Amino acid sequence: MARFRLEQSKTEIYTAQAGLALVGHAVNKFTDLVKQARAVPKRHGIPNIDLIRTFTGLLCLGKSDFEAVENARQDPFFKAALGIKQMPSSARLRQRFDEDARALIPLLDAASMTFLSRSDAPITALSTGHVALDMDVFPMDNSNTRKEGVSYTYKGHDGYAPMAAYLGAEGWCLACELREGSQHAQKEFVYVLERVVPRARQLTSAPLLVRLDSAHDAGVNRRWFEQQAAVDYLIKWNPRSDTAENWLERFEKHAVWTTAREGKRIGIFSDSVEEHTGELDSEGTSVSRQIRRIMRLIERTIDRNGQALLLPQYTLEGWWTSLDEDTASDEEISALYKDHATAEQFHSEFKTDLDIERLPSGKFDTNDLVLAHATLAYNILRWIGLPLCQDRCRVHFSL
Repeated sequence: MARFRLEQSKTEIYTAQAGLALVGHAVNKFTDLVKQARAVPKRHGIPNIDLIRTFTGLLCLGKSDFEAVENARQDPFFKAALGIKQMPSSARLRQRFDEDARALIPLLDAASMTFLSRSDAPITALSTGHVALDMDVFPMDNSNTRKEGVSYTYKGHDGYAPMAAYLGAEGWCLACELREGSQHAQKEFVYVLERVVPRARQLTSAPLLVRLDSAHDAGVNRRWFEQQAAVDYLIKWNPRSDTAENWLERFEKHAVWTTAREGKRIGIFSDSVEEHTGELDSEGTSVSRQIRRIMRLIERTIDRNGQALLLPQYTLEGWWTSLDEDTASDEEISALYKDHATAEQFHSEFKTDLDIERLPSGKFDTNDLVLAHATLAYNILRWIGLPLCQDRCRVHFSL
């Protein structure tokens, strides 16, 4: 791979894509892709590593369509920065991805983990000492297409609903697995946990706090977490057919109320709920366990514009957690889950910065490979934005 000296130019701008040199450094020096790509045998043609370098570089420029490679083929800096020896055409890139998608996806998944480990990616913990592991699905609009796996999503359009997992306050992506648009988030979710949690363990020895939305309010998830060492959970309660009015009496009796403003008060309390595991003990008695649940009710008698309401308006929320009261109070639990919404920001970076809202292939496996490339590109771009990146790159660049 070529060595570059990066200098501030006073007269001319030679390229608008100088950051590709850092991308090439990350792929070639902080992963084992150069060696591992040979594991997918090819008797002739362009090496797999050059295909991976090419498409990762394109994604880092915000170009996700295969045709974008035609312009890159005319750019000598693109090839030099990424260490590419042979550039594919758009047709060849698409064909090779179609042929080898299932074989290449595990290599890209492993490369993302290797990159985060070798680049000393910082992982910031929460106030409780846990490292957050946020998992959620996000819809991708692929309407008016006949792509394999496209179906009706919960957002009301046809598309995909990939499952993403982000670690730490920095939002490092450990997985972004493609799913059909109509697939419920909970379907096969335990298998996702079995893949993702060990990846988090490779990067941090701190206890994990897995934060999930109400689609994952299921006893099977809580039982799985309880069987893991140093893994706690915070799952939003799913009210299903329950209503706020059913809870008013309990809140008046048990909640601690605060006034946020005139006409708005908030009540919060926690209780212990007995949940049956579905198992029997040696005497044939159903086994149950106690689970902490935090409930919050917001009562509004005056709206935000100062208009008095004829009837009070109520907003009811709840959360299941394995954290005890000594670790996090009721108010802290609410704040910890509110921070889970930050993951929505990470979703948008996939859709906008990497431009993968509409995936480029008609084949499901190929689009899954595109997401595997996007995961690596996403982590590299986040790493480049950190001050730590400059120090680590001095071994290869003169800054």
